[in-house]
Amino acid sequence: MREVIQEAISILNKTHPLVVATVVKTKGSTPQKPGSKLLVRSDGTGVGTLGGGCVEGDIWFAASELLKNKGKAQYKEYTLNEDLAAQEGLVCGGTMYFLIDPIYEAKEYIDFAKEIENAYKGGPSVAVATLTKAPAHKDYYIGMKLLIRSDGSILGTLGNIEIDQNAYDYAQKLMIYGKNEYVKFQNDLEYFIEAFTTPPQLVICGAGHVAKAIYPIAKNLGFKIFITDDRKEFANEKRFPGVDKIISLKPEDAFLELPINPNTFVVIATRGHRYDHIALKAAAITSASYVGLLGSKRKTILVYEDLVKSGLSIDRIKEIRAPIGLDIHARTPAEIALSVMSEIMMFRLGGTGKPMKLEEWRVDKIFQKLKN
Repeated sequence: MREVIQEAISILNKTHPLVVATVVKTKGSTPQKPGSKLLVRSDGTGVGTLGGGCVEGDIWFAASELLKNKGKAQYKEYTLNEDLAAQEGLVCGGTMYFLIDPIYEAKEYIDFAKEIENAYKGGPSVAVATLTKAPAHKDYYIGMKLLIRSDGSILGTLGNIEIDQNAYDYAQKLMIYGKNEYVKFQNDLEYFIEAFTTPPQLVICGAGHVAKAIYPIAKNLGFKIFITDDRKEFANEKRFPGVDKIISLKPEDAFLELPINPNTFVVIATRGHRYDHIALKAAAITSASYVGLLGSKRKTILVYEDLVKSGLSIDRIKEIRAPIGLDIHARTPAEIALSVMSEIMMFRLGGTGKPMKLEEWRVDKIFQKLKN
């Protein structure tokens, strides 16, 4: 998605028009999810993807036609029935909803795009709400935008104070992790809001075998990675090539050197109970939304007792993920790393951690259908 924003800035700086098509809502099984984007240039080329196949081809054609005829923004529904899916080699049969948004002048979008790019670079988080359904009224039109900053200020409007306030309230929940939401405000007013923030950050406190197994998984998942350990023979570039930052300090000092924000995930995996207590306290008083401790339940109880004695609130202690990880009976460092990162991704993406296995009643239904 970031490449679409960067390309939009580049094109608009040259005063050329473009179209940004966005998946704003889906139902059922679809090749892409909300937030996916395709930018179509005036020469017919593009950047990004909406899932490929005839779906993307049709949206691409619609975008090109808008540019050619200087048309207005469109909200488009596309159903992937079984025959169409089979033609495209897809195993899906859902419905996708798109906002096809032409931008003819830089002033219509470039300020929004620059603030989004700044958020990606580490600046303040922002959210952009775009009207997708509106009544036939002079005060509303599809494509109207409202930018909401983390400091509470705004740019633009969705048409009135009530819907702007509604989008503002949603933005506060979405900006932490850079999520999106499709909102039906009223029967005749709907909008898509998407938030943008820095890439997720993972702090691993303790540079032992588990940390070494965790960091390549996290790197492949797009996390910025920080390693802390006061032992330089463990915390070094040779042992952790490609991490964003290594800090060879004690936990209480290391956290003062880190750019912790709510989109930060902390894993405490130090070499002993005394260090775990200090590291966990240092992590818990930061703004990191996820803090986890590696170890047994007995160890967790002992560390929690120390945290209570140190004055940490009961509410914050209850937020800590300890023992960290999903229960897969992990034993080796590699297995533990998989368990830990699975829980982190579940937390970040809003999953349940439950098996995705097809329910027995569905299998029975297939059996009965084919038997008859």
